Amino acid sequence: MARPPSPLPSVDALLQAPESYVLLQRFGRTAVTAALRSVLADRRSAREFGAAAGDLIDEAANRLAARFARSQRPVFNLTGTVLHTNLGRAPLPPEAGEAAAAALQSATSLEFDLDTGRRGERDDHVAPLLCELTGAEAATVVNNNAAAVMLALNTIALGKQVIVSRGELIEIGGAFRVPDIIARSGAVLREVGTTNRTHASDYRDAIGAETGALLRVHQANYAISGFTAAVPTPDLAAIAHDARLPLVEDLGSGSLVDLERWGLPHEPTPRESLDAGADLVTFSGDKLLGGPQVGLIVGNKTWITAVNRNPLKRALRVDKGRLAALEAVLRLYQMPETLADRLPALRLLTRPEADINATAQRVAAVLATIWPDRPVRVEPCRSQIGSGALPIDLLPSAAVTIGGADLEGLAAWLRRLPRPVVGRIAHARLFLDCRCLEAADEASFIAQFR
Repeated sequence: MARPPSPLPSVDALLQAPESYVLLQRFGRTAVTAALRSVLADRRSAREFGAAAGDLIDEAANRLAARFARSQRPVFNLTGTVLHTNLGRAPLPPEAGEAAAAALQSATSLEFDLDTGRRGERDDHVAPLLCELTGAEAATVVNNNAAAVMLALNTIALGKQVIVSRGELIEIGGAFRVPDIIARSGAVLREVGTTNRTHASDYRDAIGAETGALLRVHQANYAISGFTAAVPTPDLAAIAHDARLPLVEDLGSGSLVDLERWGLPHEPTPRESLDAGADLVTFSGDKLLGGPQVGLIVGNKTWITAVNRNPLKRALRVDKGRLAALEAVLRLYQMPETLADRLPALRLLTRPEADINATAQRVAAVLATIWPDRPVRVEPCRSQIGSGALPIDLLPSAAVTIGGADLEGLAAWLRRLPRPVVGRIAHARLFLDCRCLEAADEASFIAQFR
């Protein structure tokens, strides 16, 4: 006669088992109890009796680990796109991360003037630095550049026309479109010129009593070549000012310094736009600037004051953590001699090809021993800056490439590592561009495979 299956232990018995102690300390009694009940219920449904207490607790531990795992995790960005929008764009320098953490963990002087003991303004922590670095009369901060453009236009052209060249009605990632932002700002889009050619006369002919502003949008994520014409910022500013109108220029990626000094292609800076006559300039903080996600507006003091008085400003304002991080990044710009070493975004963009190739060779040597049946080799490749910055300019780099069957499966396996590795598949090979794999992370990267 067959013996009846041993009954499953009770929840209380499992909670009192020594193996549960660590789980109780880490996750708390409520969560552990729920996990154990779930495991026991599944075993009963499957008629799996007689399981050892340790096995049941291990299964509960796995479920707890999955339940409490962080959704947003650090990854190794080996895609070849340095400022990858989906991977968080610019990595922050340690100073910025530490400043943000300190601000978030404590009461701060966010809107408190320590000298007078009265209420202060949160933008005052970064506005003087922005003015120093751009030459602006005043500056303000919102949560991203789309918000900066919308707030500026809502302030100066609500219910009025905003004149823009057809060649500048761009769309960037996430279906952000300039016409949509203008509409949401409460202004009315007035297109002038054609896709490839816009002349000064197009702007002059469009200006009327219903005009509120002229808008120039930097073609950050594409380029039009061939039979083209555009009105330079100084000429456009003169047209606007002759009509007593403001000129707003959206620079998008927002480099604060001339990148040519490090051998990178030139990208217009806010200082250049202001010197050329723009009244307000908007740009991002988390792209070429190398800081946290913010939108920056610099320029004419009268217009900045009006922007800050707009009720929408409160809805779009930045929290104390990001302000602290931004201040730390801007202070690095006050020391230009060390900027390329201390600002991660710029350091990655200017990393020597020989250095990248040496990293790739070391990584390839390890991966070849792990996957002896797969062809693993180092190949020259091209990195891109990303996030709509200098879209046609590619940087020489080196990648570990892996061939063989089921590359999608291999890429998925890499994404399941403790610190996921994100590469790209092209030309029937998996590319791991090593530009963003720096020496400080190389050992931990390789250790995951071993």
